Amino acid sequence: MRLLVVDAFAERPFAGNPAGVCLLDAPADPEWMQRVAAEMKHSETAFVRPLQDDPDADYELRWFTPVVEVVLCGHATLASAHALFTTGTAAPDRPLRFRTLHSGVLTVTPSPAGGGLAMDFPACPPEEIPEVDGLSAALGAPVSWTGRTPVNDVFALVADAKTVRTLTPDIAALGTVDARGVIVTAAAEPGADHDFVSRFFGARSLLGDGEDPVTGSAHCALAPFWAARLGRGDLLTGYQASERGGYVRTELRGDRVVLTGTAVTVLDGSLTA
Repeated sequence: MRLLVVDAFAERPFAGNPAGVCLLDAPADPEWMQRVAAEMKHSETAFVRPLQDDPDADYELRWFTPVVEVVLCGHATLASAHALFTTGTAAPDRPLRFRTLHSGVLTVTPSPAGGGLAMDFPACPPEEIPEVDGLSAALGAPVSWTGRTPVNDVFALVADAKTVRTLTPDIAALGTVDARGVIVTAAAEPGADHDFVSRFFGARSLLGDGEDPVTGSAHCALAPFWAARLGRGDLLTGYQASERGGYVRTELRGDRVVLTGTAVTVLDGSLTA
């Protein structure tokens, strides 16, 4: 079966967030999918299967990290749509509708004038909670506002963009936080080409240094938070300031958020196992 590696939220190879995309012809065993994701060692590997009898969706979509299945993943959804369009598996002139296990139907539409792919996701605004014990110490920076999102991410607002960019957190300590991951964010520097910056640490679900390069699902929380804080409901642009880095354009639409980004295929091959 066909297996691709796609750099999502990237305009060139070896930037943004790499995702594996496995194009299935038939249902697959979840334990096998988990083993494939562990072999790929990307933050997420997506498994896409065409649906024949679902009036509301065209494909089933599931996402696995090297260690767990996740309920929502933005960059691997972007990578999956890019793979379907660029391989000719899906017609380029109509939206793609993905049936997911826990996040409903997600729609991806090509943006006008080559502006990337727009993903219609559920908004996941964080609700304020008391600061998590040890969070500031684990991050190495004071947290001025703490929240928790519906997908169980802890949301941490810090002083400024420089703080976000220069964080060197204690990943082992962050692994003791009861959460899928930790979103750290601040407003962008004056004059920047984006509105806010962020980083995402998932010590429990990510291998390596525990940092996800560009996290689409985190922007489901970042978009409503910054739209309210900046007093703007129109388009915002976030920059995730990891080593690879990437831009995510966001637009809040009620209880939905549209995330737009570009992607690049870096590997296209066959899975034989």
